[in-house]
Amino acid sequence: MYDINREKTGTFIAILRKKKGMTQKELAAKLYVSDKAVSKWETGQSAPDVSLLIPLAEILGVTVTELLSGEMSEKEQAVPAEDVEKLVKQTISLSTETDKVKFDRKILMWYMTSFIIGVCGLVLIRRNIFANYTPSLSVPFLLSAVFAAYFCFFTKEKLSSFYDSNRVTVFYDGPFRMNLPGVSFNNKNWLPIVRTFRTGLMIIMAAGPYLTLTSLFLLDFISQLTGITPAPLMSFAVSLPFLASYLLLVYCVWKISKKYE
Repeated sequence: MYDINREKTGTFIAILRKKKGMTQKELAAKLYVSDKAVSKWETGQSAPDVSLLIPLAEILGVTVTELLSGEMSEKEQAVPAEDVEKLVKQTISLSTETDKVKFDRKILMWYMTSFIIGVCGLVLIRRNIFANYTPSLSVPFLLSAVFAAYFCFFTKEKLSSFYDSNRVTVFYDGPFRMNLPGVSFNNKNWLPIVRTFRTGLMIIMAAGPYLTLTSLFLLDFISQLTGITPAPLMSFAVSLPFLASYLLLVYCVWKISKKYE
């Protein structure tokens, strides 16, 4: 874990914030925390959670090392500043591990099954009269596959205690950030949220191509009956099932989060 002088760091944060011309409320908004939390940092009553150190340092325009020490670093160092910064960030990443990611063979089996079913759907479209829509359809399918993989294999099922003691509306995990309007994350709703995303994205990955194929066939049938070629609608129909599924999934996550708040 990291050890810092709260008062020194708090004063340093206040000075940097004022130099940036930001109020406590504005800084809090950028980090998706309350202005009371920022006030406590600056007065030394508490320290920023380790999950917020990297984004806080980026906003204030300093390195994480400088933020932890509460002062600007010397120009001449025995160890290059880049190496020190990398080491500190690695330490922070390790200290934020509240729960190890568990490998689950059942989840892997369900993921691979969903992926194969989805790929078969893409192949079916490729071999059909709608072959020219396959490239456009591959993008939402791959997005579903990537995010499903993240929630299946790389997401921790437990948050740090900071999320329980503060109303945090954004989740940071390396380059991945998640922010849902009106949703604050905590250990009561986090696991249900992860499981909902995990299940929903696998369903979208598997069913998306077939829903798209169905909508294309339907539009083609209407076109043959009316004699009108709905080219713009055909292009829109490619992404519509995926878009509708994503919106439905986000709504389900929102409802679940409210249930556990």
